[in-house]
Amino acid sequence: MPNFLSQITKGEQARLLEELNYMNLEEIRGFCSARGIPYKIMAEYPNGKVKPTKDTDRKPIVLARVRRYLTTGEVGPPTLIPAEIVREENPPARLGRRDCLYYRWYAKEHQGVMRLLRDLTAGRFQDGAVARVVVMGFWTRGEAPTFEEFARSWTKAKTEEHQLLTPEYAYLTDLKHRRADGDWKALRTAKAKSALKTLARIAPTRRAAEGWLSR
Repeated sequence: MPNFLSQITKGEQARLLEELNYMNLEEIRGFCSARGIPYKIMAEYPNGKVKPTKDTDRKPIVLARVRRYLTTGEVGPPTLIPAEIVREENPPARLGRRDCLYYRWYAKEHQGVMRLLRDLTAGRFQDGAVARVVVMGFWTRGEAPTFEEFARSWTKAKTEEHQLLTPEYAYLTDLKHRRADGDWKALRTAKAKSALKTLARIAPTRRAAEGWLSR
């Protein structure tokens, strides 16, 4: 398998790996889609079929796949939710704290699920980004937490929300080094554009590579 990074100098490698952090999810997914690098979360069903879900991996996970691809040429496997915790049917009307929260049961239209979670958190539970990050963490580890376990994990995560749902890593780094001024968006765009240009040069798609060779 090719090591795409070997085509550029050590200094250029370091710059590219730093610039990758400035790419937004749309830019990263565009690169991945063209090269078959997975970013959609897959679910396995009891009949053995594996289907893409509407959920996608978070940026750190997808960037790790991109870095692996650049050094090995391997796209890697997608995140897979195993069949044991996937349920196609809706949750029962009556649920208890020790019942498991299976994949596809966490949805705001399932009022019984939301009601139980509010009851377990003294009314504090909110459907939002924190809840979805926490529950997806369980599912992608192959676990279906009990409602009690999930409520407890959500409560803890909510107190640490600033760590769980931080701004862009690149922005935090620039903020620390006092580079995150009013022109930061322009800086992000420039660095992302530079990264995409380098990526297109060292890891072109097959179609692009064939086009260059035919010139």
